[in-house]
Amino acid sequence: MNKNLIDVIKEEKIFPILRCNDPKVAIDTAKALIDGGVKVLEINAEHPSVYSAFEEISKYAAVCAGGIITSTQANIAISSGAKLLSSPIFHMNLAKISKNKRIPYIAGTSTANEAYSAWKARIPLIKIFPITAMGGAMYISDLLRPMPFLDIMPIGNVKLSEVKDYINAGAAAVGVGRDFYEGFSYSEITKRASKILTELKG
Repeated sequence: MNKNLIDVIKEEKIFPILRCNDPKVAIDTAKALIDGGVKVLEINAEHPSVYSAFEEISKYAAVCAGGIITSTQANIAISSGAKLLSSPIFHMNLAKISKNKRIPYIAGTSTANEAYSAWKARIPLIKIFPITAMGGAMYISDLLRPMPFLDIMPIGNVKLSEVKDYINAGAAAVGVGRDFYEGFSYSEITKRASKILTELKG
């Protein structure tokens, strides 16, 4: 089941990332995205209070705990209901926890060398972060030219309007944060999710 969540992300091609310290806002925003068809989403767990939202959101979709950089964070996230772990870094301790708990680990990398090292460690989906600062879709094309076997997901200030460019450049999926929800009503968030999922299926 858990292994298949990576496949679900690659099928949807879009990976919403919520950064919110208020559990209720996190739940309501997540539900708006889920109503639009999203099956897997990341909740950034940099603030401990948001862990309490995992259980409720998990009733409707698979929760990926984001911003995980320590073993302690990883274990708390898993016990709170997270079905995946996501990190801005690639750390072997997190890879070991992932293997032992059978919870997929999406590791963060920036350079070609880091991405290759993550692939060698059998990371199933490799984040390229921060992609906008690294050069956008062109960077993805350049990275994949010598290493087309990488399953990569660009993340970092990506706009919904840019998602197709990244997919066309070879990305397996694209992570989108603020542009998905910031400044929009819950009904608008649902519409944005439904629209981008429909566009990516086309």
